[in-house]
Amino acid sequence: MNQENQVLKQRREKAEALSALGINIFSNSFKPANRIKELLPKGEQLAAESFEEARFTYSIAGRIMALRKFGKAAFCQLTDSSGQIQIYIKQDTVGEEPFAAFKKWDIGDIVGIEGKLFKTQTGELSVMADTLVMITKSLRPLPEKWHGLTNVETRYRQRYVDLIVTPESRAIFRKRVEIIRLIREFLGNRGFMEVETPMMQPIPGGAQAKPFMTHHNALGMDLYLRIAPELYLKRLLVGGFERVFEINRNFRNEGLSTRHNPEFTMLEFYQAYATYHDMMDITEELISWLSQEVNDTMEIDYQGTKVNLTPPWHRLTMNEALIQIGGLDPEVVGDDEKVLALARSTKGVKLEPLAGPGKARTALFELLVEEKLIDPTFITSYPIEVSPLARRNEQDPSITDRFELFITGREIANAFSELSDPIDQRQRLEQQIAEKGDDEEIHAEMDEDFVRALEYGMPSAAGQGIGIDRLIMLLTNSPSIRDVILFPHMKPEAEAEDRKQKTENGTEKGGSCSCKKRANSPKGRRKMVGK
Repeated sequence: MNQENQVLKQRREKAEALSALGINIFSNSFKPANRIKELLPKGEQLAAESFEEARFTYSIAGRIMALRKFGKAAFCQLTDSSGQIQIYIKQDTVGEEPFAAFKKWDIGDIVGIEGKLFKTQTGELSVMADTLVMITKSLRPLPEKWHGLTNVETRYRQRYVDLIVTPESRAIFRKRVEIIRLIREFLGNRGFMEVETPMMQPIPGGAQAKPFMTHHNALGMDLYLRIAPELYLKRLLVGGFERVFEINRNFRNEGLSTRHNPEFTMLEFYQAYATYHDMMDITEELISWLSQEVNDTMEIDYQGTKVNLTPPWHRLTMNEALIQIGGLDPEVVGDDEKVLALARSTKGVKLEPLAGPGKARTALFELLVEEKLIDPTFITSYPIEVSPLARRNEQDPSITDRFELFITGREIANAFSELSDPIDQRQRLEQQIAEKGDDEEIHAEMDEDFVRALEYGMPSAAGQGIGIDRLIMLLTNSPSIRDVILFPHMKPEAEAEDRKQKTENGTEKGGSCSCKKRANSPKGRRKMVGK
């Protein structure tokens, strides 16, 4: 019998022994009157060993995270969601039988304690237990205290254990909740209305990605999990809601990487009578404010790189970025034939046979510039070929009134002045469908209802999408998107273990991404036509 099975056997034997004593090891009768954080400030009022001065009995519940037994006495560390405190358990105080049952307690058990506050000789605030209650017997041991969950895959797969033993992980997800709450507050204070749009859609749209498909039996039709809410939010602009936003779950049937999960969270918001310049202003204000609120600074560290989020942020056109950061000759960047020739001859750039100069400039930008954009930088003037839903620039119809925001070399946001001309919109979507070829990320069906909505008249507007998961990665200094998603998608456990053994034996090499082509392609992951 291996060590793990031996420990499990011992735990079950203890559970059976407690049950034999008439103790309900999965009880639901103890209701704590206090949280640990309520007790901690009271320690300042107590002198060392001042148990006699404590007149009040407190009732707390939590998980045992450390346990030291000394014959007829013991210390344990009890943790609830608010904090941690030491518990002193003495046979003379709790009674012989309860103390005998206590000897079968383990690290990981969830218990209830009633007792008075005191300080030990070393000055540590503690609770002298009067009453002991078993609430839930833990049948599996927690990871060893000083090492925790060192296996990254286990941390993601068994997030419940990660949250128990890793305070830093708990802090990240508390911060995630706070960031999303603050986003709602920020937009609500500016007159935006939060809405909900369908997650199952008859036609995938709003972004260019391979969707997940399902089938609705009662309707007798195939549906697609949402890849973006954009087209529905624009319908609401047509309907008269002038400022709307949605914090939405999107689904894209693509590869996994440190920046990509097939199910992810986006913020999309739209404002009537606004331009992409207004979107840049509001984005700058929102993200810098979030950093100040949750980190108490606008100068953050991300994986060893200092990032200054203090406004104003850099603003460059794509052509300016290619010249100033990518090091390209201005004459080449400004000449359609020369930039196409350069892109086709540059290693790492892949262009479709019919790709035009706009796609060539975008591909060169992704290869030569993107990763160098560390401090917040707005890149504007995206070519029309890669922006089918964005408004044409009135001075130069080959580009659009669009920007993408990059921080630490990663795209964080995508926004543009919206295209409200239904005739132009139809032509662009038809052209996109005609150029589909074998690309599974381009959708072959026209969204006639969306075009019809535009024909009723949509006010001039601007809209934006911000990747919530990537933003939280930035603000929590998290290297992987899986660190900020509570339950990221993983390979089946048996398959992952088989792959691990093959790798260790030298029979298989490579990462855990299920779609190497997509993960390794500089922008195969993001051929966006929307937010």
